[in-house]
Amino acid sequence: MTEAFIYDAVRTPRGKGRKDGALHEVTSVRLSSQILNALKSRNDLTGHAVEDVIWGNVTQVMEQGGCLARTAVLASDLDQSIPGLAINRFCASGMEAVNLAANQVKGGAGMAYIAGGVEMMGRVAMGSDGAAIAVDPSVAMETYFVPQGISADLIATEYGFTRDDADALAVESQRRAAEAWADKRFAKSIVPVTDQNGLLILDHDEYMRPGTDMQALGSLKASFKDMGEVMPGFDAVALMKYPHLERINHIHHAGNSSGIVDGAAGVLIGNKEFGEQYGLKPRARIRATAKIGTDPTIMLTGPVPVTEKILKDSGMSISDIDLFEVNEAFASVVLRFMQAFDVDASKVNVNGGSIAMGHPLGATGAIIIGTLLDELERSGKGTGLATLCIASGMGAATIIERI
Repeated sequence: MTEAFIYDAVRTPRGKGRKDGALHEVTSVRLSSQILNALKSRNDLTGHAVEDVIWGNVTQVMEQGGCLARTAVLASDLDQSIPGLAINRFCASGMEAVNLAANQVKGGAGMAYIAGGVEMMGRVAMGSDGAAIAVDPSVAMETYFVPQGISADLIATEYGFTRDDADALAVESQRRAAEAWADKRFAKSIVPVTDQNGLLILDHDEYMRPGTDMQALGSLKASFKDMGEVMPGFDAVALMKYPHLERINHIHHAGNSSGIVDGAAGVLIGNKEFGEQYGLKPRARIRATAKIGTDPTIMLTGPVPVTEKILKDSGMSISDIDLFEVNEAFASVVLRFMQAFDVDASKVNVNGGSIAMGHPLGATGAIIIGTLLDELERSGKGTGLATLCIASGMGAATIIERI
């Protein structure tokens, strides 16, 4: 089978996903087109250079509706002969775009692809597209649906994680992110966002709070306690599925959960012939990809079984992986991953994660693949695994090997 290589990976800085955020006046299409333009110019792409642009975004309504990928191509400097495909696997949309592109290349369906994603959470509110699993009573009741925050607290309760455990992970994420920015570890991949006149709008991750400490986090109220214990009483729903638990321990809040932000990211993937044609040197090979379904109530445990699956499918073991990127949707997700595989925390999210820098839903999967690649190159390590939990109970993973 043909090998699929990563030739480049870029992202925008992440802006606060609210009206006073730096990127609030930038549309999803314009932010996406700046990523496409960066990949085109950095790699001297011409004409029908890639087979397709596969673009993830989660809330596919209003300005993120239609086929956002194709609109972004037309708004960019890419040739109009390049089509676009918009996909949605919730929080893993950006990763699924990369994985799909890689497997298309491996299968011989084109020499190269651009894959990634975008989410402008300050402009298109999370959940504004509706979801049958949440709003259709017949589906919600059959699946024991609860919101993600309840699921995160359910993980903490089931696997014994405390508020201090979660807060300590959050403080460390902030510290690592601040250190990474100070050390310019993201410089190779950041595409500063500019306006139509070329003036700078944002060149750094805006959401970060590097001064965060345990005392500050300790003063925050648990975010999901009321929705769990009062009407509509989601704790009761979760306990129907997990009756061995006496109660849900609510440990998550704004400080140890992922931030709501705006952002986009893209990855250039191709075969060996593509690189030779454009004079490009591959940075990594995509060794394996995987996805899996999990229990939709506890929902966010997907990184564990999908990692087990991808390791089995690729004939690898956890000890073969040098670095891990586990999306920090909630602190308990990462804590459970490290617990399940007995992975040293020094190998996981070494430059911080979504708790510190934010989680632009459709883009994050592509962001963490790029972050993983940059860190493999910086540290001289060989193999990395990126994985995300996914709404409604799924998991996705990618293993890359530095060249």
